[in-house]
Formats: sequence, structure tokens, C-alpha cells
Amino acid sequence: GPEDNDSYLARQDADLPVCFQQTVLVWIPLGFFWILAPWQLLPMCKSKAKKSSVTKLYIIKQVLAALLVLTAVAGLALAFVDAEQGAVPAVQYTNPSLYIATWIMVLLVQDARRSCLRRDSGVLFCFWILSLLCGILPFQSLVRRALQVGFHRKLRASTWSSISQYPLCFVPQNPQMTASFLSSITFEWYTSMVVKGYRKPLEIEDVWELNDKDKTKVLYTAFEKNMKTAMQKARAELEKRKRKKRRQEGDPDHGNSMSKAQSQDILVLPKKKKKKGDNKDSDPPKDYPRGWLMKSLGKTFRQNLLLAVAFKLVHDALVFVSPQLLKLLIAFVSDEDAFAWQGYLYAILLFLTAVIQSLCLQQHFSLCFQLGINVRASLIAAIYKKSLTMSGATRKESTVGETVNLMSADAQRFMDMANFIHQLWSCPLQIILSIVFLWLELGPSVLAGIATLLLLLPINAFLAAKAKTIQERNMKNKDERMKIMTEVLNGIKILKLFAWEPSFEKRVNDIRVRELKDLVNFGYLQSVSLFAFTCAPSLVSLATFAVYVLVDENNILDAQKAFTAISLFNVLRFPMGTLPMVISALVQTNVSTARLERYLSGEDLDTSAIHHNPVAGSAVRFSEATFAWEQDGDAAIRDVTLDITPGSLVAVVGPVGSGKSSLVSAMLGEMENIKGHINIQGSLAYVPQQAWIQNATLKDNIIFGSEVDEARYQQVLKACALLPDLELLPAGDQTEIGEKGINLSGGQKQRVSLARAVYSDADIYVLDDPLSAVDAHVGKYLFEHVLGPKGLLQKKTRILVTHSISFLPQVDNIVVLAGGAVSEHGSYSTLLANKGAFSQFLNLYGNQEENVSEENTAHSKLPQLGHYCPEDSTTEDPGMDPQEIRTNSTPSVETGRVKFSMYVRYLRAVGWCFTFWVAMGYIAQYVASVGSNLWLSEWTDDSVRYQNQSYPAHLQDLRIGVYGALGISQGIFLLFATMLSARGAMRASRVLHQLLLSNILHAPMSFFDTTPVGRIINRFAKDIFTVDETIPSTFRTWISCFMGIISTLIVICLATPFFAVVIIPLSIFYYFVLRFYVATSRQLRRLDSVTRSPIYSHFGETVSGLSVIRAYGHQERFLKKNEITMDINQKSVYSWIISNRWLAIRLEFVGSLVVFFSALLAVIAKGTLQGGIVGLSVSSALNVTQTLNWLVRTSSELETNIVAVERVHEYVIVKNEAPWVTKTRPPRGWPSRGEIQFIDYKVRYRPELDLVLQGITCNIGSTEKVGVVGRTGAGKSSLTNCLFRLLEAAGGKIIIDDVDIATIGLHDLRNNLTIIPQDPVLFTGTLRMNLDPFDQYSDEEVWKALELAHLKTYVQGLPERLLHHVSEAGENLSVGQRQLVCLARALLRKAKILILDEATAAVDLETDHLIQTTIRSAFADCTVLTIAHRLNTIMDSNRVMVLHAGQIVEFDSPEELLRKEGIFSAMAKDAGITAADTTAL
Repeated sequence: GPEDNDSYLARQDADLPVCFQQTVLVWIPLGFFWILAPWQLLPMCKSKAKKSSVTKLYIIKQVLAALLVLTAVAGLALAFVDAEQGAVPAVQYTNPSLYIATWIMVLLVQDARRSCLRRDSGVLFCFWILSLLCGILPFQSLVRRALQVGFHRKLRASTWSSISQYPLCFVPQNPQMTASFLSSITFEWYTSMVVKGYRKPLEIEDVWELNDKDKTKVLYTAFEKNMKTAMQKARAELEKRKRKKRRQEGDPDHGNSMSKAQSQDILVLPKKKKKKGDNKDSDPPKDYPRGWLMKSLGKTFRQNLLLAVAFKLVHDALVFVSPQLLKLLIAFVSDEDAFAWQGYLYAILLFLTAVIQSLCLQQHFSLCFQLGINVRASLIAAIYKKSLTMSGATRKESTVGETVNLMSADAQRFMDMANFIHQLWSCPLQIILSIVFLWLELGPSVLAGIATLLLLLPINAFLAAKAKTIQERNMKNKDERMKIMTEVLNGIKILKLFAWEPSFEKRVNDIRVRELKDLVNFGYLQSVSLFAFTCAPSLVSLATFAVYVLVDENNILDAQKAFTAISLFNVLRFPMGTLPMVISALVQTNVSTARLERYLSGEDLDTSAIHHNPVAGSAVRFSEATFAWEQDGDAAIRDVTLDITPGSLVAVVGPVGSGKSSLVSAMLGEMENIKGHINIQGSLAYVPQQAWIQNATLKDNIIFGSEVDEARYQQVLKACALLPDLELLPAGDQTEIGEKGINLSGGQKQRVSLARAVYSDADIYVLDDPLSAVDAHVGKYLFEHVLGPKGLLQKKTRILVTHSISFLPQVDNIVVLAGGAVSEHGSYSTLLANKGAFSQFLNLYGNQEENVSEENTAHSKLPQLGHYCPEDSTTEDPGMDPQEIRTNSTPSVETGRVKFSMYVRYLRAVGWCFTFWVAMGYIAQYVASVGSNLWLSEWTDDSVRYQNQSYPAHLQDLRIGVYGALGISQGIFLLFATMLSARGAMRASRVLHQLLLSNILHAPMSFFDTTPVGRIINRFAKDIFTVDETIPSTFRTWISCFMGIISTLIVICLATPFFAVVIIPLSIFYYFVLRFYVATSRQLRRLDSVTRSPIYSHFGETVSGLSVIRAYGHQERFLKKNEITMDINQKSVYSWIISNRWLAIRLEFVGSLVVFFSALLAVIAKGTLQGGIVGLSVSSALNVTQTLNWLVRTSSELETNIVAVERVHEYVIVKNEAPWVTKTRPPRGWPSRGEIQFIDYKVRYRPELDLVLQGITCNIGSTEKVGVVGRTGAGKSSLTNCLFRLLEAAGGKIIIDDVDIATIGLHDLRNNLTIIPQDPVLFTGTLRMNLDPFDQYSDEEVWKALELAHLKTYVQGLPERLLHHVSEAGENLSVGQRQLVCLARALLRKAKILILDEATAAVDLETDHLIQTTIRSAFADCTVLTIAHRLNTIMDSNRVMVLHAGQIVEFDSPEELLRKEGIFSAMAKDAGITAADTTAL
């Protein structure tokens, strides 16, 4: 009965009764085992899988189990022997027989596990641990009973077996697959990776492959299945909704009581509405199937969700066990006659709860984060696949940018949401439970504390709202600043030529000032909310305790109540803080859900109108085909009936907008079919109007996933005139081509695109105006060698959309389109004879082409002569191939530890004075916090002092008052520290940005040639953002974590001084874990961001090249590529997640040990301690685990972010160009004559390259007009660069009006020369700012310049006139107008020397003429140097300088040069200019 049981426990050497030992303790583990073990045998029954080899460990385990069977048999025999001597309780029979069965089962399970990847079994492991725990109790009673033989064989066996459960072997694959149970709950299998990451920076090859179940393909297949069913249901619902709506809007004439007029009114209204809708986005956004996404995700990841819920429940339950144990522990310490074993039991239990709690929590988090990345992967895969099958109409609804956003932002949101999804039920649960427990402790006075908490919530909400408005305003500022910076960096050459840097620096700094003001305000807001957050716990406990004590004098605050309450309040803080966050995240996810649902449920491409039936004698046949871009839109091509015979070359011509490209799109199946169909036999190759180039090597772009055939490849290169270009490219056909093909000129891109089609060896070639982007002579060459009757494709069917008339006589058939319908078709001669639309078309365009064709004939000889010159590509001079360096210098991934000097540099930017006071503020805050805790423990000890007397009232007021004051002062010190740190951080931001900006603007031109603009912009965007916002807040968190841990340790040491001994080994362990982790984690974070951008860029590329991918039928290949890129990113993120869990489990173990030792030492030192101080030390220890975790997190964050300071610094120490202004100023009004002398002038682009100008000597007299000509790469543009000192001389000098230009400041030089640059660059801002950024000139002067530049009438017609806003890169002006604005700039300057770098871009003839005449009249009294690309512009100059390979070969008047049979006359002949022409001029 219970009485005997009491007598067992209520003694110093308490023990459990024997009958309890032999029944309950035996049956617990056995019951557990029998419930779960049979499942473990399943692999045995079903799999034919080959079993893994027999290891030594396996043999030992089996032998042990066999021995256990024997012991059990012996036990049974013993029972029979005993039975003969007298009655034996039934247990003696049942137990051994149960054991026999169990051990046999163990033998089987261990064998069954051989056929699994993971050798050991979690069930067995838990069973051994349970038996071990249950075996310890009888074991110790046996030991006490003079070690009688009995149970302890069981114990021996069970210890053995649990040891044998450790991990078996590692496979270079992902060891998680084979990790043992113990290893997988402690993430021990990951240690090898962490060690590797510590030894050397991790590379992507070192990261383990994903498990098969986490691969994108597997995830997506499961998700797609669920998505389809869910979407069908949702579509059905949508139909229902639509029907219902129709019914409501249905026939309004139902009630006949309405008068006719009214009903007509009603009928008219919807129509009006409709009309407006048709125009632009229809009024209500289109309805779409709703609510299926979450369902299908939930269904796909059901297992994960349920497991996570289970772990979280266990964790949440255990969270509330600790305060109860703490309560018991305090009671134990306060009670003199408690037995020692109770104390030890409590300490061990505290430790166990903490450990199990952390194991569960980490498993839960691991599952959550895995869910997050898996959800992201399946969504990205779904979006990608959808983008490949989307119909044109759906595609129009969202731009490429928006679609990439779906992938980056929205999928990311789902990932973040998945991490917190369980907080939705767990937070309310925790809140309810803690309130219940608090109520049990303190009764209704808890409500005071909760009321305080609730009051703090709206304050925080208000602050958050304020912060949000500031943030939004700041985003605008930042965008504006970045926009200007981008423009400055893109137009840096112009800024340097015009010496405009100071003006732009001022503009950027003005915005920066506004930005920093907002930043400081944001910092202040943050510090106020931090203040509220810090004061919260002390205010809450103050309110509760004060109310509790004041309500009733019998209520005495003792240690048990106070510290249990405090630890419960600590539990309560977390869910209270997270819940609002989770809810706002949910709201955001809802927005994302809607966007994703709309996108993923869009219409798919319907290609049913494209047939592939074999029809004899026809390659492509249109049968009454009518197609439109949108289902109910106007038809773009109407009733086209055409038959194209195999192997013919068909040209499609027609005026702009007659539907030529639409015809092509219809063939490719990109359009909505209205009626009729198209029959296509054979495979297609397609060359779009705008070449689509992938970010891959040139060779990959041409081969495009076919198999490599070298001979054919070379043949294609030759035919497409790509060989000369390959020589210019740094790595030949292995050159990486940047995104969208940035390092190829337009013509090169077009030829690569053509080469891809030719290589693909299809049956039908659809060519959408492929010759428009190349020069005339190259076009001719391509037509002859590729497209024409003698070209590579002569046997194929070719459909060529073209604008150039010169090729038409050579085609088999011409189709003339007008307004989307075929107006006539036939051969060239028949159409001419018909005198129809075609011959008018010819008369219109023919005349313009005649002179061109003359030039063509001159050029067409060139290829045979072997001087084939590739068209002027972006690369001007061989010495300056900017791209060569651009695409190949990859940004270095910084590795290794961050130098300490970076922290010092940042703090120096903050200012030492600030730094010192901030630190002092934090220290004061923590002193106050320790003080308030000690005061509380004193207060609670009063309950023991005044046990049987009434509590003095004045003392009570004092206790409450001081406790409150200490609590508030903590907050005030913190407020002081954070406000100061906000100011300091702003100062640092200002200093660093200022240094960076002024230095970049002083950098020489060569720096910008070798550094991609994107990388510099990144410094201004991402790194400055980090310095502005991330570093300060991380620093703050780090300091408070660090101080929090120190103060906790101090409190524990005050309570039990011996704890200091324990601190040392723990902190060593902690330090090592931290060092190892930070190295690995930082590298994994970098790998994540490096591997993430290819996903988005590949996607963007796919979306922009959709028609090409579909035409070639390469969807599968691109899907596969996407899966591979995804998996590479997934594995680095996955590894990073596991590294976090690995760390957390180790740190929480340290935390649990801290708790254990603080409790244990309190038990040992029981007699000398008051309950209050014990409560304080253990409740602080319980709180330390989270802080330890945070400290490592923030340390690694800080290390990751401080790199930004380093990166900014890297560009602060770039070497500068010569000073802008020097001591030697040129005389006023210099240059007055405008004479230029070159004296043996040499120059090179960069020290390691060859000379570009190899010693030039010449004199250019005052007001002389000189033309400079030469082939590409002769050094023409270098000449301008030298005059403006964008390049410094390598030898010799340039003298302008007796001043050596190398001796004066750059701005003095550049302000006094004028240039009209090749490409007109305009900046965002007003028109006036573009002409005169420093406001040096009056409005009259500006108008005068505009008038001379023929822009006056245009500008007067604008509403804002001079203040007209110019958009980015001058998009809202035509190219011609931009050229004229540049002319106006030059006219406004009116310097004595003008350099005219003639535009290579085909400016329309009219503008060109205007510019020429203006220059002749306005700059008559100036020296003009014209760098010519077209000879006719310089035929009237005084002299012509002919450059060749960096030297002057001819320099004389044009007439003289034409007489001499030199280079110039050869060039003139090519251009069709004869000596006769010049006299005519």
C-alpha cells in the first residue's frame, strides 16, 4: 500500500520498493520496444535489397544479444529451481520469458537493419537508453544489498549495446544517409564538414550532394501532381463563381415592371464600362483560380509538417517543466531537513529537460528550414516550367523583371514563412500555458503584468509604423542616389571630358545628407523601441510583484514564487514578440500567394493550330490562317494562304507594321489561332530580329546543345564571317559572353545568332531580318555564303523577312504583305511586271539604295582581297579591349578571417569619443540589471527573515521603489548608449561614403575600363547599405548579448563561487565551436549568394529568349539546366542550415551544462545559501542558452558584414589621376589662338600594353580644320583621349598655345577644350542642367546656343522649356535630338579648340547635315579636329591626317592626297569618292 511506499522514499537513503522495480521498471522499456519494434522488421519482409557486409561491430552486437537470450533462459530456469523450494511470485516467471522473446526480437531487428542505408535503429537506441535508465535504479539497490547477483547482468548488457550504437562508417556521399540515430539527432555527422571549413575556405565542390528526396526534380514531381489536382478543383470553383456572376448580371429585363427607357439605360451602362476597360488594363483584374497553392504545398510536405508539430509539442511542454523544477529546487534549498538525493535528482532532471528540449527544438528547426528550402525549390521549378509553356497573352501581363521577382522575392517569402509557420499555433499555446502557470503561482495579480505587456505592444506597433515610413522615404532617396551614381559611372567619360565631376558630386552629396538625416531618425526610433523592450521584463515583474504584495498583506513574496514567475515571464516574452512578426509575415505571404496563383494558373500556349502532317511538295503551308496576339484582339495576320515548296528561298517584304514578324511568330506557334491552320514539315531553326545571346562561351552559343562536329563548326564560322571577330576576342571561341551579349557589337550578335541556326542543321529556316544589324558589305557576304542560291543553306527551305531590296532579284519567291494579308506573291520579275504594291515599294526605296549598292560593289570585292575588315565593333583600339578584362575578372570571393584592422577602421570612422561613451552606457546598463536582480533576491529572502512576524510597510515600499528605479535606470542607460551609437553610426556612414565617392570620381579612366560598372555600383549600393544599416544594428546586438552573458556568469559566480572553475573548460569549448562554425558558416553564406544569382540570370535569359528556345524545341534541356543550377544552390543553403543546427545543439549543450552546474553547486552548498540567490542564479542560467546562441549568430553576422568596410576601403585606396587644379594655372583666356603641337608623342592604355600612338609629331595651326582618318584600331580615338589627358603620355608632349598640357591641372585643361563625343550621353535632370550643370551661363546664352543647335523651336514647344525633365540616358529625346543637345553644349562652351568625334551610330542624314553646317559657321574661328568614320564629312577640311598603326603616314590637303596614290586615295576609292567629287564640293 501507499504507506509502505512512503516509508521507502522518506529516508536519507531512499529507494524504490522491489515489486515496483520488478514490474513497472521492466515493463516500461519492454512495452515501448514491442509497440515500435515490429515496424523495424518491415525491410526484412519486403526488400530483396542486398544486405551490407557483416562488420565486427555487427558481430559483437549479435553475440551480445545471444548472450542476453542465454541469461534470460538461465533466469527462467532459476525461477523453476526456486519454485521447488517454495512459492514464487508470478513475476519471476513472466519476466524471464518476456526477456527471451525481447532479446530474440533484438537479434532480428539488428539483422533487418543491415538492408537499410542507416545501419542503426532509433527505436533500439531509445530502448537501450530506457532500459539503462530503468536498470540503474534496481542496480543501485542491488549494489546496496551487498551486491547480490541478480539484475546487474541486464545493466551490463544494456550499457554495452548502447555503446555499440555509435556511427558505423562514412561514405563520401552525404553522410546524413548513413548517420546513426545518435549522430543524426546531434548532427554529429556534420562535424567533418565544419572541420574542413575551418582548415580551408569551403568551395562548392566540398559541399555534400543533396539527398535524393531533396533534389529539385523529386520535389517538383510530387508538387506538380498535387498542384494539378488542386488547380482543377480551383478552376471548377472559378467557373462556378463566373456563372454566379453572370446570373447576377443576367438579363435585367426580368422584372417587366421596368419602363423601357430604364432598362435600356441599364443595358448601356455596362457597355460604357466595357469600352473603357478595353483600352487599357480592364477595370477589375482578371479573376483567377484561388486558394489552391497552400493546399497543394501542404499536401506535398505533409509528413514534414506533422513531424515538426510533434517535436514542437514536446519542446513546448518541456519549456514549462523547467520553471516547475526550479520551484522545487528553491523549496529544497530553503528547507533544512530535505534529503540530499532530492536535490541531485532535481539538478539531473533540470539538465535532462534542457537537453531533450534542445534536441527537439533543433530537430524542429531543421525540419522547418528544410521545408523552407524545399518549398522554395518547388515554387521556383514550377515558375520556371510555367514560363516555358506560357501563352503570349499571359506573358504580356508580366514583364521579365516581374517574373524574376516572383522567383526571387515571392519564393523567398514562402521560404521565410515556412520557418515560422508553426509559431502560428505554438505561440498562442505557450502564451496560454504560461498565463495558467503564472495564475497558479501569483493569482489574479498576474493580470497586472500581462496588462503591462499588452500596453507595450501598441507602443512597439506605433514605433514600427513610424520606422516603416522613414524606411520607405529612405528607399526613395537611396534609389535616387543609385540612379545618379549609375548614370555618373556609365557616363564617366563625358564627365571627365567636360570636367563636370564636382557638380555631380554635389548632387549625390545633397541626397546623401537627406538619407543620413533619415538614418539617424531611424536609429533614434530603434533605440526607443529597444528601450521599451529592455524595460519590459523588469516593468512587468515590477507591476506583478507590487500588485501581488499590495493586494493582501498575507501575500508574501518568497523566492519560489518570484523566480518561478520571472522564468515564466521570460518564456512569455518570446511568443509575445514573435506573434506580431509571424502575422505580418503571413500577410505578406498572402500577397505573394495571390501573385503566384495568378501566374501559375495562367493560360498555356495552345499550339493545336500548327500541324505536322506529311504533305507532298510542301514544306510550310498556310491554310486560311488568321492569327491574333490576344484571344479577342484584332487579327495581326488575316486569311493567309501560302504554300512554300521545300528547298526554296522565300523573301517576305512589306512596309513597317504590315505583319512580317507576326507571320513568323504565327509559324512558331507564339500567337493565338483564330481560324485556319499552318502545316509545317520538319524541324525549325529561327533567327530572331533581335539576337538572343546566352551568358556562355561563344562556342556554346553556336552549338546550342547539339553534339559537337568540329568540321561543320569551322565551316559555319567561316560562312558567318565570324573568324576575323574571333581573332579580336581575348579567348577566341571560348570567350565568355556577358549577359545579353554585352561584349559583342550588334552585328556580331546577329552573326552568332545566324551561326547557331546554320549549325543546328534544321529543315526549315525562319529568318527575321537577320541582315539589318550588320554593315552592308557584311550583309552581302552573308547572303552569298549562307542564305543565297550558292550559300551553305541552298538545299534548305528558307523564309527570309527582309528590308534590303538588293537581294530580292536572287530569291525564288517574294511574298508581299500589307496590313496583315498577302497582297501579292511571285518571283521578282512577275511582281515587277504586275505594277502592283511591290513595284511602288521598289520605286520608293530603290532610289535611296542606289548609292549604297555602288558602295556595296566597291566593298564586295573586299572579302576576296582578304582585307576583310569586320564592322566597327565596340572595341575601338586593340589596346583597349575593355571587355577583355570586364567579363574575365571575376570578383574575388573574399576568404579567410576578417582582419582586426577592419573593426578598428570602422570604429575610427565612428569616432573614439563616441565609441567610449557607447561602451560605458552598455556597461552601466548591465550593472543596473545585475543590481536589480540581486535586490530581488534580497527582497525574496525577507520572507524567511520575517517568517512569523508582520511585514514592515516602509520596508515593502523601499523594496518596490528600489526595484522599480533599478529597472528603469537600466532602460535609460541603454537609451543613452543606443542614441549615441545611432549618431556615431551616421558619422561613420558619412565619412566612408564621402571618401568612396570623391575617390571614385578622381580615379583615372583606365580604372573604369578595367572595372565593370556593376561592381563599382555594388560598392555604392550593397556595401554602403551594410555600413548604414546592418553593421550598426549588429554591433548593438553583439554588445548586448556579450554583456548579457557576462552578467549572468557574474551572478552565478556570486551565488556559488566554485562555478568559476566550471566556466574555464566551458568557455574553451565554446570558443572552439564558435571559431570552427564562423569559418564554415561565412563561406557557406558566400557560396549561397554566389550560386543564387545564376538561378535568376538563367531564368531572365530564358524568358527573354523564349521564342528561340521553343522554336528549336529545347525546353527540356533548359528545364534540366534549371534543375542543376537550383540543386547547386540548394545544397549550399541546406549545408548552411545544418551548420546552424550543428552549432545550436552544441551551444545549447553548453547552456544546459551551465544550468546543471549552477543547480548542482547550489545543492552541494545547500546549507550556506538563501533560496533567493539560488533562484536568481538558476533562473539566469536558464535564460543564458538563448543568449549564447545569439552571440555566435551575431559574431558571424558581424564578421560577414564588416567585410563591407573592407570592400569600400579597397576602392578608397585606388590610385588617383593627376590633380584637378595645380599650382601652375594657365593664363586667363587661354587658349587664345588654338595652336596644337605634338612633339614625338607616345601613349599606351595601361603600363603592360603596347604603345597605341608610336611617336607623333605635327603642328596644327590656329583656326585650322583638320580631319583624322584611319582604319579601325589606327589610334584615332586615342588622339582625343590624349588631348584631354584621359591617357597620360608615355613619352613626348603636347603643347597648346605655348603651354605644355602635362603641367596644368586637369580641370584647367578640360574646361578650355570642347568635344562633341561619339555617343550622345545625357543625364537625368533638367535640360538646362544637361547643358550647364554649374549654372555659369545666363538664360540668354543658353537660348542662343539652343538656337544655333536648331533646338530652339523644339524646346520652346515643351511645357517646361529649359526645365524639361530628361529621363534616364535621355530616353525621351530622339537620338538626333540628343546629338543636337551635345552640339549645344559645345556651342555654349565656345572654346578655341573643338574636337568632333564623329558618331558611328547611324544618325539620320538630316541631323548629320545640321551638325556639319552649324560647325562650319559657328566654329569658323576655332581649331577643329574631326575624327572621321565617313570620308565625305572631311573632304572640305584644310588638311587630312591619315593614321595607320599609331603613326602619321600622310598629312596634307585632301586634294593632294587624292593625287598621290596612297592609303587615303585607296580609302576614298572604296567609299566611291573620286577627285572629281571633291572639286564639285
